[in-house]
Amino acid sequence: MKRIWQISLHRWCKLKRQTAFSKQFVEHFSEVLKILEGALKSNSSMALNYASLLADKLESEGGQRQARMLRERLTRTPLATASAQDSSNGVSLGNLPTDQESRLHTVDVSRPQAQDIQLVLPSAIQTRLDEFVQSVEHHDVLAHAGAALPSRMLIYGPPGTGKTLTARWIAAQLHLPLLTVRCDTLVSSLLGQTSRNLRRVFEYATQTPCVLFLDEFDALAGARGNERDVGELQRVVIALLQNIDALPDNTILVAATNHEQLLDPAIGRRFAFQLPVPLPNENQLTALWQHWLGEFAPDDLDWTDLARCSQGATGALVELTCIDAKRAAILAGQRVVEPPALYRRLGLTLALSRGIRLSTQEQEVCWLRNWQPERFSLRVLAALYGASTRKITTILNDLGEESGNRQRKQHA
Repeated sequence: MKRIWQISLHRWCKLKRQTAFSKQFVEHFSEVLKILEGALKSNSSMALNYASLLADKLESEGGQRQARMLRERLTRTPLATASAQDSSNGVSLGNLPTDQESRLHTVDVSRPQAQDIQLVLPSAIQTRLDEFVQSVEHHDVLAHAGAALPSRMLIYGPPGTGKTLTARWIAAQLHLPLLTVRCDTLVSSLLGQTSRNLRRVFEYATQTPCVLFLDEFDALAGARGNERDVGELQRVVIALLQNIDALPDNTILVAATNHEQLLDPAIGRRFAFQLPVPLPNENQLTALWQHWLGEFAPDDLDWTDLARCSQGATGALVELTCIDAKRAAILAGQRVVEPPALYRRLGLTLALSRGIRLSTQEQEVCWLRNWQPERFSLRVLAALYGASTRKITTILNDLGEESGNRQRKQHA
């Protein structure tokens, strides 16, 4: 009986190991195919890049022994050794694609780290983003079950709402380098060169584990049929669509635009995942203020009121205001940002974002007084600008609070 039990246990353990191996093989089938493709094409860089990615994934899943064996094989390859020596900045991606006319790279490479990124999004938007990352991570398993979607996401929304930051967050979550396409070098003055540059960028992205990021996407994917467009611009859109269609489903493509209404109608169906990034609401504004002020926040700061006063602000505007306020506090030898100074910085930044030009301190005083009259009393304004309350009263009377009101309504 004991012998039968031992045999059964042995068979069970063997079956469990085979099942685990089969599951692991399915999960990493894309990397295996890429390594094989690189070998068949005599593209050693492609094979090495994906072999290194496979080793990283195996190690993160507890397969230290298999990862070590794989890396030991890689170190025997001269090209792998050279790549390791060239990757002192943490990114080793071989020869980046370049524009023949300018000889400049058409992509910038970065390696975002999750701990450096503070992403604040509405819960529903964050859920969609998490679903995209999970779909990328388990693409092979989903493909095996016939439930995979192409790893492509279109991010759109107003400027300063965190679209580029979202792309960086995706790359950080996937532990992959971010390849940001440089439109200034990608778009060439030579006839047909822009389309060739596009093809090189997309071909390169299929050979290197990365997140390919097309920022300011409307510059490349604008709607065709505009009577002001020249034929070359329309050919660029066609080339872009063809290159997207030629991408393997597991190649990660992220595009971002401030003007989704300007995109060509054919673009939408190329992106299975689409992420609208709205302006932050009151709760998100509070989280942003708390993050960017950090230890410089005063104890008596009313976060709810601060979020209310900054309604309509973007995350970028909050970041800029906090950096500006902290810089001023440090230069003044202060350990925290005083609330009046913070509100003053917020008010001036909001005015600038609305196109209101305040070229003199007198104009600033009037704007702040009309923007938040209860917060900017005569005494507070006098303290902020180093003047007497009589002087502040004179300024307000001379310029007129009514004119300030009209100016505020015009730019609201």
